[in-house]
Amino acid sequence: MSAFDPSHVRRHVDRLAAEGVDVVRVTYPDLIGTDRARDVLLDQLTSACDHGLAFCRAVYHTTPQGNVVPVPGGLDAGLPDICVHPDLTTLVTLPWEPGVAVCLGDVTDPLTGAPAPESPRDLLRAVLDRCAEHGLRPVVGPELEYFLCEADPSAATGWRRYSEATGVVYTTGLRADPDNHLLRTLRLARDLGIGVTGGNHEFDGGQFEINLTHSAALDAADRAFRLKAAIKELARREGRLATFMAKPFNDAGGSGFHLHLSCADDDGDNVFADPSDPHGLSATARHAIAGVIEHAPALTALANPTINSYKRFGPDTLAPWLIDWGLDNRSAMIRVPPERGAGTRLELRLADASANPYLVVAGTLAAALLGVVAGKEPPAPLEGYGYDTAKAALIPSSLPAALDALEQDTAFAEVLGDGFTTAYLAYKRDETERFQRHVTDWEFTEYAYHL
Repeated sequence: MSAFDPSHVRRHVDRLAAEGVDVVRVTYPDLIGTDRARDVLLDQLTSACDHGLAFCRAVYHTTPQGNVVPVPGGLDAGLPDICVHPDLTTLVTLPWEPGVAVCLGDVTDPLTGAPAPESPRDLLRAVLDRCAEHGLRPVVGPELEYFLCEADPSAATGWRRYSEATGVVYTTGLRADPDNHLLRTLRLARDLGIGVTGGNHEFDGGQFEINLTHSAALDAADRAFRLKAAIKELARREGRLATFMAKPFNDAGGSGFHLHLSCADDDGDNVFADPSDPHGLSATARHAIAGVIEHAPALTALANPTINSYKRFGPDTLAPWLIDWGLDNRSAMIRVPPERGAGTRLELRLADASANPYLVVAGTLAAALLGVVAGKEPPAPLEGYGYDTAKAALIPSSLPAALDALEQDTAFAEVLGDGFTTAYLAYKRDETERFQRHVTDWEFTEYAYHL
């Protein structure tokens, strides 16, 4: 965050006006990673940067269905404000919405001037500060999958997969994508300037993946957040639904959020590389792996944040439900890709696509940092195809179990901060309680006729 500079803001206003922009959309992630925003007329941008934009803090405590959860600092405090200042370093024009530019916002508590404790972007900043204290500059490459759906009034959910074609794994073109959705989305996401590199059809019908380049951790999380928002918005323009839900269909696999992680030192060198090590991994890399393995149960609460997330796991799903690591092994929770030297990195395959990018990155870094500080060594790497429960422990099997693991892992929670952890646990436990009270279509089908 930077101090308010009227001349700096005026330069942006003049440039945008010359480009025909008259509205700036200021957006920021809520607790679950969806975008909250306000459109500001260009002639009001200077005021917005000076005074900030007021939002109710309970936006962080609001469910996807619009109900406010009683999280400390919200309802109990009389629904106070947060203040959002446009971050003009992130300002870009929207390629698909003429006259509109968009930027991220920095969120503070107006009483203290400090970041709001629920702010995911500021949580990541705080974890990165801890990494910097140990000379680590994390570099992250996100990979996200999603399903594209068509409206279908005859379907129980109102939606069906955009394409039912099978066997079009890792392909492009009309065989996998009969309306060229991917090409349009790729080009517009490229023009948004968020570092898109390519994309393809994924494993199941109507499932796609769009890749982003790697960069410094905060920038990578910003770009992953913006990519998810862009894909969903572009699908809406087509009358479709793009969902990053972990497992939206019973007869298809899930969507993952794979995270590639390395760390650079102050000179920009990759500190995960060590050519003298049998596996080409430095002690720092091994300690980071050990930290993620040790804190994986707590990390699961951030990486797999919904009731639905745990339906993605199971034997032969290629979704890692055991806590292990391996060398170029896609059945392991942590895969170490084969590149070495400057390309040495870890790939965490635990998260699903519904996860908040800022929380996945912050949680992964917190776990890795704890391992580096403790200096622990990981177990031997997995050999062969995984999913053998005799070789490794299981991740938590449900959201309530993952939340319990987060609460019990005090070292991990301390890195995240008490304010965030308290809010997240309260919000997500309310979610699990509401689900337990809800009668599902499965229950009616299973029981109603016979009982």
